[in-house]
Amino acid sequence: MNQRDEFAKVKKTGQAKPGRFVILSTLEDTALDNIRTGFITTRRSGKAHDRVLLRRRFRALVQAHAPGFSEIRRYLVTIARPGAAQATFAELEEDWLRQARRLGLFPRSDKQP
Repeated sequence: MNQRDEFAKVKKTGQAKPGRFVILSTLEDTALDNIRTGFITTRRSGKAHDRVLLRRRFRALVQAHAPGFSEIRRYLVTIARPGAAQATFAELEEDWLRQARRLGLFPRSDKQP
């Protein structure tokens, strides 16, 4: 995702769940072929090298866990909160997964990661 209108659409009509280190927003769209992801890392989340590291970590989280989603035809936006740059990868992953479960991204019947 890199279009402003896509981010605005998710913000306006999607669901969002805030966590300690991330805010996860999603919007299901049957017109999509696959998942469309976007990452927002503002200056408040850290210096430039910290923001790059956060985007890499967020990308790794999506690659690792998105195949387990119940529906992959959706927009998914991960927003870094202040303090996320100081968190370990395990802390980020735990927080990200907690918000994904709260949004109902994983099927209920399977054992969730």
